[in-house]
Amino acid sequence: MNSHPTSIFLFSVDLEDVRNLLPNGQQYKAKVPELAQQYLNFLKKHDAHCTFFTVGDQLRAYPDLIKKIIDEGHEIACHTDTHKPLTGMTPDNFRMDIENFMQSAKKININNISGFRAPIFSLTQNCIWAYDILKEFGITYSSSVLPAKNPLYGWPRFGTAFKKVGDVLELPITIHPKLNIPLAGGVYFRILPFLLLKPEIKKLLQQGIPLQNYIHPYDIDTTQEHFMHPGINNSKLYNFLMYYNRQSVFKKLEKIMNMQVTIIPYREYVASISV
Repeated sequence: MNSHPTSIFLFSVDLEDVRNLLPNGQQYKAKVPELAQQYLNFLKKHDAHCTFFTVGDQLRAYPDLIKKIIDEGHEIACHTDTHKPLTGMTPDNFRMDIENFMQSAKKININNISGFRAPIFSLTQNCIWAYDILKEFGITYSSSVLPAKNPLYGWPRFGTAFKKVGDVLELPITIHPKLNIPLAGGVYFRILPFLLLKPEIKKLLQQGIPLQNYIHPYDIDTTQEHFMHPGINNSKLYNFLMYYNRQSVFKKLEKIMNMQVTIIPYREYVASISV
């Protein structure tokens, strides 16, 4: 594989509204546009463009926000239509889900969706059929695999290298080689001290491998109401961690930027390499 010539930071936002996954979730304040704007401000500050892996319900709820994201030069990619884990779908269910997403995208004049991320990195060896369906919809790359054991979803045997599955390039999320957890994503990014992150990020970049990150609107929401988050099996510990250290996110992102990285969209990076 030919690496992009500079140190690449594949910063990405999983644009989703956690309220939509809760019973009676609409009782809580809608904050996705406000929080997304904070990410847009960060990106504009660094003259950077990234990928927003977007749930279909957000295309329908916030078309003006989506237009703004595109107008500012960022990529919209698919994060499914309603944020259901792939392991709970059949191939027919999944095909209908992606079709619904694509129809919603088309209604707001988005016709060039080429990327995909499974909710909660739920693309495992048990649903490898998903790649053929993604190909049907013109998806050329995916960042959907967590190549390690995990309490929720993981595919350790996939390995950490980028590789094609059929005609879709899979970029498994970056793993901390010593801790075997995502290096710079979501709750892990908030929990781990930057002193544990920096050496591994530096090694990765020195090898010409991009750092992949994923972050959600709620990861920076320091005033969010408290409730039991979905998808964590009602664990009080995990729910505590869902709220932990949200104020640290932009400080850590700035420290990564100080490592002389360049943020580009996934689509741009994929176009620059050969596998």
